[in-house]
Amino acid sequence: MTAKLVPEETMLPRPFGEMSMQRLAEVDFVLTDIDDTLTTAGRLPSLAYHALERLHHAGIVVIPVTGRPAGWCDLIARLWPVDAVVGENGAFYFVCSPQGGMVREFAQSAEERREGRQRLDRLAASILTAVPGARLSADQTFREADLAIDFAEDGPRLKDADIARIVSCFEEAGAVAKVSSIHVNGWFGRYDKLAMTRRLFSRHYGLELDKADRNVIFVGDSPNDAPMFGFFQNSVGVANFADFLDGAATPPKWITQQAGGAGFAEVADAILRAKGGARGASEGTNDAS
Repeated sequence: MTAKLVPEETMLPRPFGEMSMQRLAEVDFVLTDIDDTLTTAGRLPSLAYHALERLHHAGIVVIPVTGRPAGWCDLIARLWPVDAVVGENGAFYFVCSPQGGMVREFAQSAEERREGRQRLDRLAASILTAVPGARLSADQTFREADLAIDFAEDGPRLKDADIARIVSCFEEAGAVAKVSSIHVNGWFGRYDKLAMTRRLFSRHYGLELDKADRNVIFVGDSPNDAPMFGFFQNSVGVANFADFLDGAATPPKWITQQAGGAGFAEVADAILRAKGGARGASEGTNDAS
């Protein structure tokens, strides 16, 4: 009996180890979430940071794409071995260079952000009343455009029903709500991680993201990465994404063996091996000619 072929899309996510060396060798941009993608149990392990450094030194453009706040992203853009950072789920991108200083590009005007903040402050009070145990994220003070409700970072993890209620509170108020591994982030406005990444590529790199897709890999871990998982053919979930897999409308195309920072390092190692192999093959061809 002839085996029935199963369409590739029904098998997602596929093991990252099955991604071809040729595909990996074409990667020039690594986009990555931070929490539970670069970090493990709330900490940034040395192997993940070293992976960022190795990619950066190899000439690969590294861009964190995160839900973390503007205050954090300013530091990351200045001090980490990265080229740019997209923050607050697409509210802005920051690019810092020693020669040119910091470039800050926002999805909304300063006035729109002020109006949104006033509405979010009122909404915060109602959410904390409606969902006992919910708390403001400890990094809320450093945010420009959104409201982060902590359900797992600093304190016991809330029940799934409570997390769903937080999302409902945002949506009933007309806000967008996205669930990460630790927070529910909400904002007023129609932007997301993918929209701001498109803007960054167009304005800073002079590239249209649709045409550059084959040269980009994205690594993430949770449902708020859905726009990126859905768009990029080289979208990778670290192993802990399996916690969300049953309810994920948009899973990554690939998944690593390792979780958190070790999973990111797994991706970086594979890219650097493939790039080294591609350079070796090219040099061999030149020698023979």
